[in-house]
Amino acid sequence: MFLRALFALPLYSAMLIYMIHPAWMQWAQMPLPVWLRWLGVAAGLATLPLLLWLFGHIGKNISETVLTKESQQLVVSGPYRWVRHPLYTAATIALFALSLVAANWFMAAMVLMIAALLPALTAQEEEHLLGKFGERYRDYMKQPGRFLPRLQLMKP
Repeated sequence: MFLRALFALPLYSAMLIYMIHPAWMQWAQMPLPVWLRWLGVAAGLATLPLLLWLFGHIGKNISETVLTKESQQLVVSGPYRWVRHPLYTAATIALFALSLVAANWFMAAMVLMIAALLPALTAQEEEHLLGKFGERYRDYMKQPGRFLPRLQLMKP
């Protein structure tokens, strides 16, 4: 929780400040080519259908922390069929895309630091999921990748 607050609060504060008055974040401005900023727009927009898809599948099973809920069910459909933590992937892409659109190195640095912490965060989350779902979750972990789909090489 401490590390989340340490990096997420500055990131969300910077985004809010940028939305309210972009000039207040001018100190963190970085020169980016227009095409790269438009790439950020496209990447951010591309995450919207993914977010709708994954929220549609996870439903009430979403948790605000790494802890599991008493009524939580194991979701293995939709994007969870290919990726165990698609919300983290989509959020990272969307937030990094926003930092490109804003051409803001501070936001980009915060997103990258949060992304660097995600393996440790998801390891904790998966320990709780293993505790709740046991072998079902252990078997599930063998199929989809953690943040990206696993590449399956064709066997001869």
